[in-house]
Amino acid sequence: MEHYAGIDVSMEQSSLCVIDEKGEIVLETVVDTHPDVIADALSPYEATLKRIGQETGALSPWIHKHLRAHGLPIVCMEAGHTRAALKSMRNKTDRNDARGLAQILRTGWFQPVYIKSDEAYRMRLLLTARRNLKRKFLDLENAVRHSLKAFGIKLGHVARKDFERKVRENLADDPVMAGMVDGLLIARAVLWKEYVKLNGLVVRVVGRDELMRRFTSVPGVGPITAMSFRAAVDDPGRFLKSRIVGAHFGLTPRRYQSGTSIDYGGRISKLGDQEVRASLYEAANVLLTLKRGKDPLKSWGQKIAKKRGHKAACCAVARKIAIILHAMWRDGTAYGAPKKPPHLLQIAA
Repeated sequence: MEHYAGIDVSMEQSSLCVIDEKGEIVLETVVDTHPDVIADALSPYEATLKRIGQETGALSPWIHKHLRAHGLPIVCMEAGHTRAALKSMRNKTDRNDARGLAQILRTGWFQPVYIKSDEAYRMRLLLTARRNLKRKFLDLENAVRHSLKAFGIKLGHVARKDFERKVRENLADDPVMAGMVDGLLIARAVLWKEYVKLNGLVVRVVGRDELMRRFTSVPGVGPITAMSFRAAVDDPGRFLKSRIVGAHFGLTPRRYQSGTSIDYGGRISKLGDQEVRASLYEAANVLLTLKRGKDPLKSWGQKIAKKRGHKAACCAVARKIAIILHAMWRDGTAYGAPKKPPHLLQIAA
């Protein structure tokens, strides 16, 4: 007798459902959200558990790794895929979600998600913290600019280091507005200082890692793109072919086909990691617009730009950069290195 368990994870408590191979419920309970407690609840079925499933979420890496350490066959399920299946249920509750996850596991109609290493998550968190500081800093700066426009003060293009001085000069004769904006300027200065620290940390981490240094040899690829790609892929062996990486990050066109009369393509799917896709697109844009000199990748992108426009060329070059980075990682080669000759077949004597 085989059993399947679905876990609907919440912050404090999680719903747990165990079914048999016929789909009959053998256990329904609510347990504290902790791997050891979940493992204890599943221990009576440990010998017959075929699969245990949970959806992707903030707690997924922690629970997944600890349950694996207990020897339990847990899989992480792609939330968008399972959501489509769970919509068929009349009522949306944690109990019903756990039931649905268990049934999805029994039928095998789910998309497993790769759980990254702790090192990859640390790099991802570093990039997220850097991005959040930058966004908050820009929000405050734009708030100050917008406030001054009501009084006809247009700052225009101002260097980062001169922004605060320029604002204070324009408000020298208005003590009320100067006092209101003063707090925003102080907060802006603190955010910029901390952002510079994290940005410098990213550069140092990339500089100490041989693989990410090699990534930055690709035209247009900087420390942010190198670390984003390194953290998102984590293990190059996940992809059988390098060209799959472009589709994984949502850089391949959608297709809609039905019957013999309908078959057309669309824009890129935009599936997968949005931050990696954005950094790859930015790297492609830098390559096509800022990099000087000749480069095969740039020439290829410029030909596409003439036919289909700059944005389409950036998407194509971004996809190509992802393929190149994965191939460099997999083969241990550098950008621009000559291709290795094919191995000769050795015929046994």
